[in-house]
Amino acid sequence: MSLEGRQIGFIGAGAMAEALAGGLVAAGVPAHCIRAADPDPARRRAVTERLGVATTSDNDEVVRASDVVVLAVKPGTVPSALETLRAAPGLDVAAPLWISIAAGVPLRRLEAALSARARIVRAMPNTPALIRAAATAFCGNARATAPDREAARTLFDSVGLSWEAPSEKMLDAVTGLSGSGPAYVFVFLEALGDAGVRMGLPRTAAYDLAFQTVLGAVKLVLETGRQPAELKDQVTSPGGTTLAGLERLEAGGLRAAVYEAVAAATRRSRELGQA
Repeated sequence: MSLEGRQIGFIGAGAMAEALAGGLVAAGVPAHCIRAADPDPARRRAVTERLGVATTSDNDEVVRASDVVVLAVKPGTVPSALETLRAAPGLDVAAPLWISIAAGVPLRRLEAALSARARIVRAMPNTPALIRAAATAFCGNARATAPDREAARTLFDSVGLSWEAPSEKMLDAVTGLSGSGPAYVFVFLEALGDAGVRMGLPRTAAYDLAFQTVLGAVKLVLETGRQPAELKDQVTSPGGTTLAGLERLEAGGLRAAVYEAVAAATRRSRELGQA
């Protein structure tokens, strides 16, 4: 199943759903092939005005009209939303491909709430999807076919980079790394900028320099294809300023703290999935 000519529906029209729908439109999917359901009239108006897609308050309407349904509601809302759909007269909830971005809701719970026949892909995108720079991992259930998974890849590639995880259990580690990772980077950016202020730089200059430094470092890794360790060694001279700074980062436990942050978020993701 490619997305060409397919009807794509969104259950939920929040920021992430809007980002995904916007990515599809930017990638060439006609706006008339996309529709979204949301209970909030303001969200519906905003999505229609920005993207030109049809919106409704009726989840049932979206599912009936769609070949692919993106489940984009808050995790706590998933059971009630799917239960209502299963009870809708004449609606076969197993007919479309389901793609869930509800964090922490495992495939087994989605299957139980939908149907044992349902084709489901579970995904973990992150917030940079809002600017089409997401890192997303996804995994299909046993009934999801190769074309189904390729359709999911097409969707998430429209807002960044995607990776198909070989097993669902890896999505917890993905949550700990890229799902929560933007927050870790924001903390580092804040600390780097504040450090410049402490050393006497004007706040605006310190933050601008910090942000551009991180952006440039990431682009250097991506565009050269070289490993971070190699690039780090290239700018670290014996007895130089960079070495002095790196020694303090290591002494302060930066690397260990990052390891523990990813591990803690991964454990919490597993706990939420078992709840």
